[in-house]
Amino acid sequence: MLRASLGLLLLWALAAQGNDNLRVAYEWREMDFKYASPDQRWSAIERGEFKPANVIPFGLEVAGHRLFVTLPRWRAGVPASLGYLDLNDTSSKMPALKPFPSWQAHSQLETEPELVSPFRVKADRCGRLWVLDSRISGVLDKTRIYGAPQLLVYDLHNDDLLRRHVLPADQVKQASLFANLAVEDSDCENSFAYAADLGNPGLVVYSWKDQESWRVQHHFFHPDPLAGNFSINGIDFQWDDGLYGLTLSKPLESGYSTLYFHPLCSTMEFTVDTGILRNKTLATSPEIYREFKVLGSRGSNTQAGAEFLDPDTGVLFYTLPNLNEVACWRTATDFTHNSQSRIYMSNEYLVFPSDVKVDDQKRLWVLSNQLPVFIYDELYAGSINFRILTASVKEAIENTACEIRTSPLPDIINKFGDILNTNINLKTTSGASLLGVSSLVGLSLLMSLRI
Repeated sequence: MLRASLGLLLLWALAAQGNDNLRVAYEWREMDFKYASPDQRWSAIERGEFKPANVIPFGLEVAGHRLFVTLPRWRAGVPASLGYLDLNDTSSKMPALKPFPSWQAHSQLETEPELVSPFRVKADRCGRLWVLDSRISGVLDKTRIYGAPQLLVYDLHNDDLLRRHVLPADQVKQASLFANLAVEDSDCENSFAYAADLGNPGLVVYSWKDQESWRVQHHFFHPDPLAGNFSINGIDFQWDDGLYGLTLSKPLESGYSTLYFHPLCSTMEFTVDTGILRNKTLATSPEIYREFKVLGSRGSNTQAGAEFLDPDTGVLFYTLPNLNEVACWRTATDFTHNSQSRIYMSNEYLVFPSDVKVDDQKRLWVLSNQLPVFIYDELYAGSINFRILTASVKEAIENTACEIRTSPLPDIINKFGDILNTNINLKTTSGASLLGVSSLVGLSLLMSLRI
């Protein structure tokens, strides 16, 4: 019993530390855009169309050689709310973004602008880019609503707009703010999108095949009133945001997936089978009450933001804004404190981790944007304010509870016990010899744990 307890204790201690292996790939003092000429850029600044201090990156996605960044119109002076950089261009760590799909798509001079203020984008395996557009500008100053939120789907082969779905009036409530998106794409012609409403908690499900959507209600979408306090780098504030984090497992034997989700103001994680959500009649009825499952709590002060599940490893990555941290949990294990680990934490480089993704090259990407400073204080243009960090998934989870180990835990414990018993039975004639044996035990244990 003692050897098992010691084995578990040492294993958990090693797994919880992590390597903090993320590196800064891109960083900006202020976001910038690629204009046709320097004169056009200065002209946009003079007219007030481009105010660098008012532009903040919020969401990211990687598709092919492009890294997409959303830039919601929180304040005036955001000339394009969705842009991208070329991953093959390594000439600068502070690249200017190119508007997607074009400058014209972002023009607010149009009666019906194509793109207003997207928070999240998702590239699917079918060569499409899904964009969740709140269509609300000036959330922090002069608010203007251009219409109901919309889903835009682009063809990444030529950047053409394939489809535009405006949410029906009955699916948009007072104070609605759609800020997160997940896409179920195992069948390209029968794909489903899931849009999270954090303002008036709810989930909208969209069917690509049927070209219709429906709203799902559940009390698990609502914020926890005891989890609304935030304190980030000296800024204290309270939020009451509901459903926020969304991510999907790979398809199960049933053909459906598991949707993992949580409110922003909550320390809890929940799941639901998408077979429930994709059935419009069932999903919109009270009968689904017990179909939603509670995974458990991440612990004190662990309100989570964005999350993403890597389908190959089954590792769920999630951001912890209160801790300036990115953490992980391997979904093949129970959802407990000891099965979760820190991936990266920094009060300098990761102030408010806003988004996290894994691309098809098995690289982890994390965006930090100092959102509380942007909202409640003022960003200093002379310092680095925004960063995108990256590492391979393998590097990121090395030496954590999320690492894929080749030996099951009982084997490790038994191995430790065998080493311990062998060395205890050795004949020692001095304290120095006993110390040597103890050191050998510790070294052998560490080697055995590095499977």
